[in-house]
Amino acid sequence: MRWLCALFAIGALLLSGEDIVKAEQPQPYEISGDSIPEPLGGLSGDRVRGMAIVLDRRNGNCLICHKVPIPDEFFQGDVGPDLSGVGSRLSAAQIRLRLVDAARLNPATLMPPYHRTSGLKRVPERYRGMVVLSAQEVEDVVAWLSTLR
Repeated sequence: MRWLCALFAIGALLLSGEDIVKAEQPQPYEISGDSIPEPLGGLSGDRVRGMAIVLDRRNGNCLICHKVPIPDEFFQGDVGPDLSGVGSRLSAAQIRLRLVDAARLNPATLMPPYHRTSGLKRVPERYRGMVVLSAQEVEDVVAWLSTLR
């Protein structure tokens, strides 16, 4: 059942259209161990915008796989890890890598790359080279998730 939910999440990202895919090119980044130490594009994140992205069922669509510590938010997923306390378990740099390209840490992950465009398969031509989350959105989500302690 979990693989079916993950497949749905990935399909939703690819098929839901231009509303969620950004024409922005991915920002360059350097990976150090299990993290991306520097913010993408040198940007600062905003935790309020980050929370809105995580809760947005179209843009980030994080709740299809993850649970967050907001009891009033219904229909949260259990395919991915519970994000409650993630800021205590991971640094901002570690969270950033998981958002940008979780497959760097686990090639079998079901988490889609939100800011990587190279090496992807079965991406419709009109979406090739586009990111799901802009650099600013990645940094906003990192800012919010880092507050979850």
